Amino acid sequence: MRRRSLLIAVPAGMATLAACGDEDSDSSKASESASPSPSASETSAAPAPKIVDGPLPAITAGTKFGEKPTVAKGSGDPSDQVAVKTVIAGGGQTVAENDYIQANYLGQIWDTAKVFDNSYDRKTPLVIQLAQGSIIDSWRYALAGKKVGSRVLMSTAPTWGYGKQGNSQAGIKGTDTLVFVVDIEGTFNAKSSAKGKTVAQDDGKLPKVSTNTDGKAPTIDVPKADAPTKLVAEYVIEGDGDEVKAENTVLVQYKGVLWDTGKEFDSTYSRKSLTSFSLQQVVKGWAQGLTGKKVGSRVLIVIPPKLGYGDNPPAGSGISKDSTLVFTVDILAKM
Repeated sequence: MRRRSLLIAVPAGMATLAACGDEDSDSSKASESASPSPSASETSAAPAPKIVDGPLPAITAGTKFGEKPTVAKGSGDPSDQVAVKTVIAGGGQTVAENDYIQANYLGQIWDTAKVFDNSYDRKTPLVIQLAQGSIIDSWRYALAGKKVGSRVLMSTAPTWGYGKQGNSQAGIKGTDTLVFVVDIEGTFNAKSSAKGKTVAQDDGKLPKVSTNTDGKAPTIDVPKADAPTKLVAEYVIEGDGDEVKAENTVLVQYKGVLWDTGKEFDSTYSRKSLTSFSLQQVVKGWAQGLTGKKVGSRVLIVIPPKLGYGDNPPAGSGISKDSTLVFTVDILAKM
């Protein structure tokens, strides 16, 4: 998974969604080891850098937002801190530390202009949390406070990049200053919601989900009726983004309740924290229910026991054996 080049750790899905067996750790390691792109191995303990204006090399081609840029070789000695310039000022939502961002980027080495990674060629933007332990430190400091729609040019000394160990997989030495161009396409936090057109909920035998998009948890009204025996996955709000594929990782808000009691057993809203996970690592009902749905959507998923946890629910989850589960899921981004 080459787009994880800036990751320190892959965000894990919540335990109550995980498929049988602890696959998250092993699959994350496999993704990292199979990737030809750089991956930071540890969190920097360095103090915050000074954010300075330069020096910075010029962008010589691909100068529009969203275009793959060409960046000149660095001239002279680079800053020993983090140099940042907003090349294009966007007018969207302001990014804050600990938000997730969606961005296209290119990274190269100051001295040689060697490009070691870029998402433009993959045609898949990076979605990652600007949190310590998730991404190299320079991104956290350089991008916080910028707005969606902005193109940011930055250089980072090794201290806030990959440290003294560098990244041999990417050809980065421990003394290399790195240069990045970042196009910020979106930002997501605990108040993010689905965006799209409301879809009629006409089946009285199915739960009704509220359509509020204020970042608060939607309500789920479970009918006093027998639970369906087959998987239900229907739009409440239909977004206009790309369709989710079975192999994708998604960034979501969600809430889960029990059909029999309507009691909530899990919710990102209650934790005030988004979550991300691979559809290959969650219960079958989630994987099948979200596959083919559009990014930006809110989806009602009703999962019968055979596609959920059956007679083996997670310990301490509050889920009884053979429970039918009801979820409302906002698909914020595809990773």
